[in-house]
Amino acid sequence: MDFVARIPEDKIAEIKQSVDIVDVISEYVQLRKQGRNYFGLCPFHGENTPSFSVSQDKQIFHCFGCGMGGNAFSFIMEMEGISFQEAAEKVAAKGNIELQIDPNTYNHNQSSLPPDQAEMIKAHELLTKFYHHLLLNTNEGTDALHHLLERGFTKESIQKFNIGYSLPEWNFAVNYLEKHGFSLETMEKAGLLARRNKDQAFVDRFRNRIMFPLLNEKGKIVAFSARALSDEDHPKYLNTPETVLFHKSSLLYNFYQARSHIRRLGYTVLFEGFADVISADRAGVSNGVALMGTALTERHIQLLKRLSNTIVLCLDSDDAGVEAAFKSGSLLEKYGMNVTVAQLPDKLDPDDYIQQYGAEKFREDVIGNAQTWMAFKLFYFRRGKNLQNEGDLLDFIDRAIIEIAKLGNAVERDMYIRQLSEEFTLSLEALMSQLNERVQPTAMKEMEKQQAEERRSEPPKADLPRQQRLPAIALAERQLIAKMMQQEELVYRIMEMMGDGAFHYDEHQAIVTYLLGYYEEGNKPDSSLFMNYLPDLKLQKIVSEIEMLAVDHEYSEKELNDYVSHVLKYPKLLMIKEKQAEQKAAERKKEFGKAIELAKEILELRRSL
Repeated sequence: MDFVARIPEDKIAEIKQSVDIVDVISEYVQLRKQGRNYFGLCPFHGENTPSFSVSQDKQIFHCFGCGMGGNAFSFIMEMEGISFQEAAEKVAAKGNIELQIDPNTYNHNQSSLPPDQAEMIKAHELLTKFYHHLLLNTNEGTDALHHLLERGFTKESIQKFNIGYSLPEWNFAVNYLEKHGFSLETMEKAGLLARRNKDQAFVDRFRNRIMFPLLNEKGKIVAFSARALSDEDHPKYLNTPETVLFHKSSLLYNFYQARSHIRRLGYTVLFEGFADVISADRAGVSNGVALMGTALTERHIQLLKRLSNTIVLCLDSDDAGVEAAFKSGSLLEKYGMNVTVAQLPDKLDPDDYIQQYGAEKFREDVIGNAQTWMAFKLFYFRRGKNLQNEGDLLDFIDRAIIEIAKLGNAVERDMYIRQLSEEFTLSLEALMSQLNERVQPTAMKEMEKQQAEERRSEPPKADLPRQQRLPAIALAERQLIAKMMQQEELVYRIMEMMGDGAFHYDEHQAIVTYLLGYYEEGNKPDSSLFMNYLPDLKLQKIVSEIEMLAVDHEYSEKELNDYVSHVLKYPKLLMIKEKQAEQKAAERKKEFGKAIELAKEILELRRSL
């Protein structure tokens, strides 16, 4: 294997044993234990019910939805878009294992991304470093740095979020990138350069602006948001246009950096803009993320659900912020998230509030005192209404009761209905009667919905619908491979029983061939380590799927003989079907002599079975 020359197998085994795959994956995905395994939402494809399984016993993962599977190394490789060596370094660091790789044999910049996308990311990283240097260490960046410090930014925040400054020249980035060997056409596709109308020459997209790098969910810099130095300059914010790497509807600012804090605290704070995230981080709220000037989308929610089911909305307190909070909260509620709302007074945004009242009051009085989603909805429904007016009051009460009836907790329903009774001096009995009329059908709908969700979220059974759809021959071959991976001696026994026969599926035959090589090099049965031995991602996926089968370590000779017999008979069964089809075709053409010969051949094949 290519990686063996760079990292010895004993070192790979040491790294693998130093970490628990559940801990590694939990940094990216919210996992819940069900039976022996852990389940969560797959980070490799969009889904709303968990089909992503992690086996702590076997130290592997597998998604029954998209088929992705592997071990801790391959998970990091896929999530971060990096090479095996880089993934090994990351896993080794998590397990406090010293890993020294010869730089002469290891290309650290090796990437699993397409070459043009890898070039785009490299360019973003290079420009980020240079913009950051310009801001902090040059005379050209003095005004921009002074502007940030005046607005309450600290040098610590500037460094933590890699904030920078772009020069006012029209072609600085053009020359800088070209000098470092980047294709200007590719840089245009990355959104870093643009074309001048009059002569189609390349020019810098970002000039004389404060630069905020934007990271995707894998921690790669894929775009910039650039703020004008003066509020009079327009546009105030200039974002990278949509590119192959950057989609505003699927990117959350600070998501990558906030992951561990969200997992530790158990909830995410969703802000309106990245300035609020940076201010909140400075105030000690490190689990904040922000939208990129777009409405909340399903893709955003899928990202958030991987880490936590609980969201605190902390949007601006003006009318637009309240409307955004209601729309976002309603969508989050639809996808089964627990929502609370941190409301700010005096139409302030989080950045203004922190500067005016301080970090402690923001943490305790705003974030720590977030109101329930039901309380916010009642606040939202009364906006713009004159509750001294009988019609407006009745309309508000009716909407409030409709929402209260949806609450699954009887104590909550009672609490809110009593609040309405006391606030508006209304008969508690009358309100309860109206509530009860709505609760029964609503409760039934909610119960049916919950039961459907529970059915969908049940972990796949041991034999799995996915496996049940496989042909019998595929299942037989996979059962044999599963046993071979459990016991080394079974590889040689089964191969002896197979004789000159081979597995029907090329992928299965390839896995067995690699397994023989794996054992011949002195390795012990370990499916997680064996996956590192496989050079092909498709084979790794099949191995992870096979490992999720419920296969007993105990076996009988009859069981082995049955599986081997099924595999060996399969080519003859296929031949019988082919000859039967030929026989029917001959009969239709009235070629009876040929049909009789084919019938004899079919009979001989059946006897040989």
